[in-house]
Amino acid sequence: MSLSEQASGHPRLHQLPQTHQLKALMTIIRDRATKRGDFVFYSDRVIRLLVEEGLNYLPVVAKEVTTPMEVPFQGVAFEGRICGVSIMRAGESMEQGLRDVCTSVRIGKVLIQRDERTAQPKLYYSKLPRDISDRWVLLLDPMLATGGSASKCVEVLLEAGVREERILFINLICAPEGALAMLNKFSKMQIVTAEIDEGIDDRKFILPGLGDFGDRYFGTED
Repeated sequence: MSLSEQASGHPRLHQLPQTHQLKALMTIIRDRATKRGDFVFYSDRVIRLLVEEGLNYLPVVAKEVTTPMEVPFQGVAFEGRICGVSIMRAGESMEQGLRDVCTSVRIGKVLIQRDERTAQPKLYYSKLPRDISDRWVLLLDPMLATGGSASKCVEVLLEAGVREERILFINLICAPEGALAMLNKFSKMQIVTAEIDEGIDDRKFILPGLGDFGDRYFGTED
């Protein structure tokens, strides 16, 4: 069984339904010929789908309301409060998609970069909501390659008191190596992704991938 097959069959790795619409959107943003305006527009559409799907994995409680017809309706409400945490810089591209779905949502930020001396991910900046330990956290980063930076960010959240089972990592594309590494290291967190790619190359780039998401989204390509 290939790594991609192992990842796609993991019970805590959830892919968006592989519809024709999603495939068309992903084809556009993967195409190197796509202009920045279209890349941003269609990426935002996928991000919105991911956030909507992510909310499906949050717990709910029963709630009764009364309709305008004076009839009771047995529905549900989310059990707890949520917040977003974006991994800078590319993760910031997903913040608006979260705000579009969850009004007035609080969003924290974490900056993690590779230490040139140790080659290990190092925390450079963290600003989280004060009550984050009481919330469900949607961790935002569009690309999951080796999982090094994302794993470091999860450690930051755990140190801040967030319960591991309340962390939901949302990304557009993941490499099976990184996804499996994270799921093995953190036995209770979940991942929601649009597509699982073939793997990573010698430079740790996702294949077939889409290039540097942050550069393409923010217009800072060379």
